[in-house]
Amino acid sequence: MTTSNPDPDPRTTPGLTPGGSVPAGTTPPAESGTSTGTGPHRPPKRGWAGGPLTVVVVLAVLVALFFLVYAIVVAL
Repeated sequence: MTTSNPDPDPRTTPGLTPGGSVPAGTTPPAESGTSTGTGPHRPPKRGWAGGPLTVVVVLAVLVALFFLVYAIVVAL
C-alpha cells in the first residue's frame, strides 16, 4: 500500500521558488471543496423535542427517588 505525502517536495514541485515559496504574482492552488458541510452555517431551529426531554427528566427523578428510598432503608 502506497501513501502520498501531503507535503510535496519543493525541489520537484513546479511553480515554486528554490526556497519553496510561491513566486510573486502567482496564485497558489485553491482548497478543495470536498467537505460535506459546504454552504452557510444554519444553526438548529429548535432544541430537544418535548418527548425525549420529558423521558430524560422522568428517568432522572426516578433514579433520585430510588437512591433516596435506598438511603432511608439502609439508615433504619
